Amino acid sequence: MADSTTKSTFNVGVIGYGLSATIFHIPFISITPSFKLHSILQRDPSKSNLSAPRDYPNLKHFTTLEKFLADADLDVVVITTPPQTHFFFSQKALQSGKHVLVEKPFVPSVAEADALVELAREKGRLICVYQNRRWDSDFLTVKKLLVDGDKLGRIVEFETHFDRFRPEKPTNWRGSLGIDQGGSMLYDLGTHLVDQIYVLFGLPRSVFATLSSQRDGLLLGPRNPDVYPDSFTVQIFYDNGLTAFARVAVMSAEVQQPRFWIRGTKGSFRKAGLDTQEPQLKSGMKTGDANFGREGAEWNGKLTLVDADGNAQEQDYPNVEPETYSKIYELFGQAIVRNREQDVPVPASQARDVLRVIEAAKESAKNRREVELY
Repeated sequence: MADSTTKSTFNVGVIGYGLSATIFHIPFISITPSFKLHSILQRDPSKSNLSAPRDYPNLKHFTTLEKFLADADLDVVVITTPPQTHFFFSQKALQSGKHVLVEKPFVPSVAEADALVELAREKGRLICVYQNRRWDSDFLTVKKLLVDGDKLGRIVEFETHFDRFRPEKPTNWRGSLGIDQGGSMLYDLGTHLVDQIYVLFGLPRSVFATLSSQRDGLLLGPRNPDVYPDSFTVQIFYDNGLTAFARVAVMSAEVQQPRFWIRGTKGSFRKAGLDTQEPQLKSGMKTGDANFGREGAEWNGKLTLVDADGNAQEQDYPNVEPETYSKIYELFGQAIVRNREQDVPVPASQARDVLRVIEAAKESAKNRREVELY
């Protein structure tokens, strides 16, 4: 592998070839100027409905990690496998001198995150976590609303939701992987919601959480310590009085599911519906389509402002121009060209902070108490 400062295009190898690789990564690797899709590691293509050698006959293909990482032409490793494998694959890739982009949830524990942060610095390589929902158009709209002005005043309550009506349990690893291995909705979707709160407001003072199985009608706690949570409410507290709520529900029967609800001293903002990029990608839409990342006007957010006389006026507040998930790859490519950790769009150190909140939420739910982070 050549030194980053001597190259402008880097060969990317992908570990895993499932939904994550085919929908959320390869389409964006393929359009990033500083990256070239080079190789794929798929353990046994013959046992899967998805076959990397069939879909990409001109790439290098591997079935063992050792040979995959031994390829001297490989510069960047993208890890798209289930979360319990992330630490092992990231560690091996860094030890082999590769840069790493790893799917969320980063790793199951803060201790593992710390170890990878230290290893990447020791090896002089960069590691980025794929918190792609920082580039959801609705979140970018919220970010602009809060950062670029004082429309809402001081924020007192912030809610971020990922609710669905899904009464059937998943049959893949998402329905069975233990919470201590990075499984459950707390890690799968909770990392997205907590990460968004972290981006806007930083590390909180304390956390109180309830984790439940809405499908089974059970609440995690001292009497039911083995409940596998499919839903949760995490309350996140800040010293300035702000309370943020991260919520996931699988028994939410709504025509328009809630997404954001923000209350401030001068107004409020509500938004329904999930970002369009995932369903668009799954439907086969290409990243270069003019409608990619866009949604109809019926999904516009609602901004309510209070005038000097105390009267509340509501108006449509459409999403900002989409940046799309291509942005995280674009920025990571630029960081590798410069070989600067501070340019990584989602540094592992930030993902570690999010895991601190996730671990506090687990402790809070198990013991039914508020947990302080510092």
